[in-house]
Amino acid sequence: MENYSKARTMEQPSVCPFPGLPPDTPEVRVKDGSKIRNLLRYALSRIEGKPRAAEDEGRPTPEEGGLAVEARQEARGQLLCKQIVFTATGKGVSKAITCAEIVKRRVKGLHQLTRLLFSTVEEVWEPLEPAAGLDSLTVSRNVPAIWILLSSEPLDCSQPGYQAPGRYDTLWAQSANREEGGGFTGQRPGHKKKKGGGGGGGGGRGRGHSRQTGRSREQVKGQS
Repeated sequence: MENYSKARTMEQPSVCPFPGLPPDTPEVRVKDGSKIRNLLRYALSRIEGKPRAAEDEGRPTPEEGGLAVEARQEARGQLLCKQIVFTATGKGVSKAITCAEIVKRRVKGLHQLTRLLFSTVEEVWEPLEPAAGLDSLTVSRNVPAIWILLSSEPLDCSQPGYQAPGRYDTLWAQSANREEGGGFTGQRPGHKKKKGGGGGGGGGRGRGHSRQTGRSREQVKGQS
């Protein structure tokens, strides 16, 4: 491939693996270069009715999509949508998982359904020297993809990839209990701390006793 250069990359559109979703369900496409802060601002504004950044700062942000202040105040505290979908391919998969986990921690009681599949990506390679008689090449690759559905309404728990709300709270509680119980003391199990004065004092008394015994023997020999 040293005689070719990549001209463009085309990703084939994927079909949503969650049938029966309402038509107004927002779909957040996460890419490798996407900023998590912007993705969370949009997702939380749709599922909470308010952008998290604007609430913390006490002022509207320019990324709200032109919503009026009155409309935002009316929607505050209400769910604008009951379900939201995160999707990503390739290097953006880990970032999509991070966004979904953060949303679940900020919005309690969300049910999760995850689908793992492959997406087809086509790469078009053009020859560096068209006069050399080389044709353009099209390479198809299968890259991993993920679809995450978060819903405030209960989902079918028998489906593969279902995760009930509140599972992460148990994991965090177990970690906290281990830390409070002294599991991370920095000391190896079964290791006993040596006493500084006991060992040295015992050794000194032992050596003194042996020297005293030696002198007493010499005195006994002289007397005999």
